Amino acid sequence: MTDRGGSQTKVVNAASADAKTPRTERGRRTLRKLLDASAVEFGEKGFHEASVSSITRRAGVALGSFYTYFDSKDALFRALVADMSENVKSSARSALAPDMTALEIERAALAAFLDFAREHKEIYRIIDEAEFVDPESYRTHYETIAERIRMRLEAGSASGEFRAGLGELEAWAVMGMNVFVGLRYAVWADKGEARPSDEIASAVNALLAKGIARRK
Repeated sequence: MTDRGGSQTKVVNAASADAKTPRTERGRRTLRKLLDASAVEFGEKGFHEASVSSITRRAGVALGSFYTYFDSKDALFRALVADMSENVKSSARSALAPDMTALEIERAALAAFLDFAREHKEIYRIIDEAEFVDPESYRTHYETIAERIRMRLEAGSASGEFRAGLGELEAWAVMGMNVFVGLRYAVWADKGEARPSDEIASAVNALLAKGIARRK
């Protein structure tokens, strides 16, 4: 799950609370391999069926080396959730430009998330499983995303582009919509019905702008 717009070190640092921070570039590459391999392993098998030995084989890393970076499978899972959260943030941030309007920002952020989810469909299974494997990581993931959306909505209100009074409740509502749109159109979509991410994000954007009530 590398951050294609940033450095390898940045993404690794996102998981440093549960990973033993490497001091060398080689160590950072090994940690990256373990995180990437664990995303595939957990995504395919789930937390309980996944094994450290299988993860290290996928990563091409010696089994004994695993404990240089993580104390347990649980610690690796927590680090992976943090890593995925960081990559979701990075993908959205890289799609934004200073001259975008508030609505354009929401469209671009959603389109970037849809692209990310299409490429990393395992994120849904892993984040959902975190609710039971590590509830704190699960809650932190969504609270962090909601906070970023809240800040964007409040900035839009302050600029006069959005109506006044938008805040936490609206942020969670927008996030919920984005999460399930991603599930339906990025993860569950068949190849024959795939729609461009920007087209889907634009439709959601129209809903934000116009609502669903018929205008008289």
